[in-house]
Amino acid sequence: MSKTSYLFASLWCACALSQTLPVAPQTPPAAPQTPPAAAAKPAVEMATKDEPALFKARVNLVVVPVVVRDRYGKAVGNLKQEDFQLFDKGKPQYIARFSMEKAAGHVIKTSTKPAPAIGGIQDPSPPADLPDRFVAYLFDDIHTQFGDLARSRDAAMKHLEKMAATDRAAIYTTSGQVSQDFTDDRNLLHEALAKLRPRPITGQGQNHCPNMTYYMADLIQNKNDPSALQAATADTLACMSMDPTTDQAAAQRMAQAAAATELSLGDHETRVAMSVIKDIVRRMAAMPGQRSIILVSAGFITLDQHSMDKTDIMDRAIRANVMINSLDARGLYTYTSDITRPGTNAFTSRILEQMDRETARAQEDVLAELAAGTGASFFQNNNDLESGFARLAAAPEFYYLLAFSPQNLKMDGAFHSLKVTAKTVKDISVNARKGYYAPRHLENAIETAKREIEEALFSREEMNDIPVELHTQFFKSGEQTARVTLLIKIDVKRLKFRKEEDRNRDDLTVVAGLFDRNGVYVIGQQKKLEMRLKDETLEKRLEGGITVRTSLDVKPGAYSVRLVLRDSEGQLMSAQNGAVDIPY
Repeated sequence: MSKTSYLFASLWCACALSQTLPVAPQTPPAAPQTPPAAAAKPAVEMATKDEPALFKARVNLVVVPVVVRDRYGKAVGNLKQEDFQLFDKGKPQYIARFSMEKAAGHVIKTSTKPAPAIGGIQDPSPPADLPDRFVAYLFDDIHTQFGDLARSRDAAMKHLEKMAATDRAAIYTTSGQVSQDFTDDRNLLHEALAKLRPRPITGQGQNHCPNMTYYMADLIQNKNDPSALQAATADTLACMSMDPTTDQAAAQRMAQAAAATELSLGDHETRVAMSVIKDIVRRMAAMPGQRSIILVSAGFITLDQHSMDKTDIMDRAIRANVMINSLDARGLYTYTSDITRPGTNAFTSRILEQMDRETARAQEDVLAELAAGTGASFFQNNNDLESGFARLAAAPEFYYLLAFSPQNLKMDGAFHSLKVTAKTVKDISVNARKGYYAPRHLENAIETAKREIEEALFSREEMNDIPVELHTQFFKSGEQTARVTLLIKIDVKRLKFRKEEDRNRDDLTVVAGLFDRNGVYVIGQQKKLEMRLKDETLEKRLEGGITVRTSLDVKPGAYSVRLVLRDSEGQLMSAQNGAVDIPY
């Protein structure tokens, strides 16, 4: 289980609380003469329960991020829903949801209001410079050569010198050998960058007799390409000094064996790289504010069997609002062939050079696909890598989210190609995801509830379906220990109670989390309030509301607070940001 999944799983299960919610008076006990066994059980009107909230599953939507740029490469932010056309397998689709998002950094709003101190010290003001933008720099040290990696490292060092006070950066590698979690400490970031060096895992791409690449091995093994096999066989005859008249069959077997070996090695390294990208997307989902990844790589080959993995990465990134930008570490790339095999004829040399060219082009496809599929950018064919880092870290100023509900969608996992066009706007380029895979099953209610609450918790967006006031206080019990108390006043007038017999029913889930100054999740609690209110009690609650108190034990420091509420009957949701600064 990843660190992010573990943290949220811990939060989800941390429901055994010492504080209890205010409850209305219980039904009076039965008369003394009634035998205990026959006594009426008191009817509790409000109580907490350690169970996930159940929400109705929503219609399955496919979300398509779209970036529109003018002829100068500037993001366009004035288009409307009617300006777009969306096609699924060539068939026009109704755009059910549409929004224009600003990806630029923003000031964090805090809803914290002063409240009377309760036996401790009141926090008078929120801390300054809370993190607002998180950029993970992922260096592909598995597939990138030393020269390209070194140039990218040097450019990244210069770029990171210009970090803003509210920026946090992290350094990761596909090999996993270098890792620096989110921080604003430039020294730590530079130390991590200085450790970068190529770390191939399997030796893939180093088989030169015969000359064999992952791309060429796929042609031979999976696509049965006769030209590729013929060229590899001729190359084997030349490099092994074999007799073409008597050793042809043996050379072909050796070429096929080399292709099988290369295919296995290349597949392993591709899956490792994509697994790391997926883990970092999951990690980024636990960060508040604007989130983006910059994948620095010379590119790598992905085959048909990797398509589902790529779609899963893009879907996770879209749900978590994470952009996967890509930077081609090769810079301004010009193909030059270094295949010099004495004894090979002109046909063989031409095919091998063609394989090398196609390999170089195919390597960048995954970089372009991940960027387009998440509404991000791809920086390529440019040696100004420092400018590339600056452009990608900033993200496009505007992007659009188009969502549609596929009609008669079969749960078969089949690939659906997508196309997005702008109908009336000229001199623009439209960058959107190229497709998606149909799910094999729909989310159940519990999965939907967990996902939606998790997404809201690790976001900065404020929602106000349910009016709520958040107050923070702290009390220091020692030099290294403190308790933060959250007083949450909830206005229940907008809740949709369901009448059942003589009770008004609704369930309210309240989740609170604390994040440190680098945006790392620290601790959280969840409460589920089951309301079974009588009419007279509901009338009082409509006037006075409900107050929930939650305490969290932490070390002194600056923390941002995130509060999420969700009710089951109306499926209303609210989210608030707060802050607390506990001095050492």
